[in-house]
Amino acid sequence: MKIISICPSNTELLGYLGLEKQLVAIDDYSDWPESIQSLPRLGPDLDIDMDKLAVFEPDLVLASLSVPGMEKNIERLKERNIPHIVLNPNSFEEICEDLLKVGELTGQRDQAQTVVGRIQNLLSEYDTISRGIGHKPRLYWEWWPKPVFTPGKINWLTEISRLAGGENVFADVDKASVQTDWEDVIRRKPDHICLVWVGVDHDKVNPEIVKKRPGWREFTPVVEDKLHVLDEPLFCRPSPRLLVGLQKIASLLHPDKYPAFDSDKDPILHGNTSKTL
Repeated sequence: MKIISICPSNTELLGYLGLEKQLVAIDDYSDWPESIQSLPRLGPDLDIDMDKLAVFEPDLVLASLSVPGMEKNIERLKERNIPHIVLNPNSFEEICEDLLKVGELTGQRDQAQTVVGRIQNLLSEYDTISRGIGHKPRLYWEWWPKPVFTPGKINWLTEISRLAGGENVFADVDKASVQTDWEDVIRRKPDHICLVWVGVDHDKVNPEIVKKRPGWREFTPVVEDKLHVLDEPLFCRPSPRLLVGLQKIASLLHPDKYPAFDSDKDPILHGNTSKTL
């Protein structure tokens, strides 16, 4: 089966299903698993080269709606009658549903069920730990600095915040993505600032720029050195790799409650890492 992924999160999902060897081409931003690095590239995920894609005559294309603007890729796939599915999960439950769906379509049903089982076990463990934590720090997640975009209630980062023993300060807004401003962020009084600028490498995110915002030098999380530059791929892509991000932020917020973070150990690929079970 010849498969093409035109979004990094979909490529990662295929990696967990052991289907990377069936990939024949990917978008420019896909970078995990490591084995896909030499595959032909089809352009950025917002502007896929459909002429080049069609040459591969794929049996299945995994498209996405996780970022505004991806709709045109899907329209072009329809115009060419290229077989495809569209994934757009906003929660761990929906990521698990997508795993099972892709597993059925690709003959990897058993592997999909195994991966989903491991995800559900880890989520249950982290939920148990979170429920036992008294003080839950308030987190402000920044997806984009200007204009400010941040996740709302209908997003995996709100779920991750809760499971990590914290709370998303924009969890009251019934949207997946919220456009706001710096003053609103200050009014919500977060304890931590988590910078995960979409599509920007960790090394290119400069926290000093954030500190220059009006009033932010005196902003509590800045004063208390609780401004964190985190790995965008672990928090902004709706794939099972979010569990690695969950482990990272949980150990940062409550190092005495959660397992220590190990960047070399994926909780799905390397098994249980819980302190409690």
